[in-house]
Amino acid sequence: MMKLKNTLYLLDENFYIHAMNNNIVIKKFGKIINRIPIHIIDSILCFNYMGVTPDVFKLCNINNVTLTFLSPSGSFMGHLVGESHGNVYLRREQYRIADDKPRAIKYARNMIFGKICNQKYVLDSFLSKNRKFCDLKFEKAIEKLTESLKLVLELEDFESLRGVEGDAARAYFSVFDHMILKDKENFCFNGRNKRPPKDRVNALLSYGYALLNTSVKSALESIGLDSYVGFFHTDRPGRASLALDMMEEFRPILVDRFILNLINLEQIKKKDLVIKESGAVLLNDDAKRNFLKLWNERKHNEIFHPFAEENTKIGLLPFIQAQQLSRTIRNEIDLYPPFILKVGG
Repeated sequence: MMKLKNTLYLLDENFYIHAMNNNIVIKKFGKIINRIPIHIIDSILCFNYMGVTPDVFKLCNINNVTLTFLSPSGSFMGHLVGESHGNVYLRREQYRIADDKPRAIKYARNMIFGKICNQKYVLDSFLSKNRKFCDLKFEKAIEKLTESLKLVLELEDFESLRGVEGDAARAYFSVFDHMILKDKENFCFNGRNKRPPKDRVNALLSYGYALLNTSVKSALESIGLDSYVGFFHTDRPGRASLALDMMEEFRPILVDRFILNLINLEQIKKKDLVIKESGAVLLNDDAKRNFLKLWNERKHNEIFHPFAEENTKIGLLPFIQAQQLSRTIRNEIDLYPPFILKVGG
């Protein structure tokens, strides 16, 4: 049975870490703040600029703990991945598929199908509980997603697939603001924007997507796949294309719903985000701590996995899907099965 370990988040910019007797030791201004046994950690996320000692790299590598560096705003800067549990044959086949467009699109179609299904789940689920907040535009968006699902699995070229995916995303985000029920004056949403996010909702989404991206990359690398060679997202230096591919099916249910709950349950407020002179909107330090606390708590909640036919912790979903992807590449499964939620499921 796979065990969900802990993610260590280092938010204080003055934190510095080193290793001692199989422990990660956190220091601040030379004083020891905490010691964490390496065996209970699966990944370390550093949002600080002070850095780590080389013995931390060695300890993480030996114990297959992913060490990731992000800017204080959550932008990915780089990471160290421990020794791979996979083998060269798995990666060689992954590369062959990525270079063979007719084979690659079979994976891409299913991942995008999963994304649109889960976008529709978010809208259907909200509609079933909050019909009074939904208008004709909301129902039209659901119709558009339903139409997209009928098209996506028949597509044979990437240009058409990207077109359908883009149309579905525009329909989905066109009614995202309907699902924000509290403090709409400060948490209004008029469309997706990023690099940098220009409003509070987009700042929260971007921060959540950055955390999800790190989790998916760790999951893929842990079973021996190359997170930088994808089937849908094109190759680009520094871009973890396969992680971005697999993220698609998780975005609506793991990040979007989480952000909506944060706002609607008033767990995040106007004061938690700051607007820079450049117009960029960022979470302040207290908001980051609260966000990560709630994010970590949610990872331990259970959800039913329809393909595995059992309940599993949310934090394990990327690892389960990475295993399913590996099994498909090895021809143990005919087609990659994306993770899909259904209303009532």
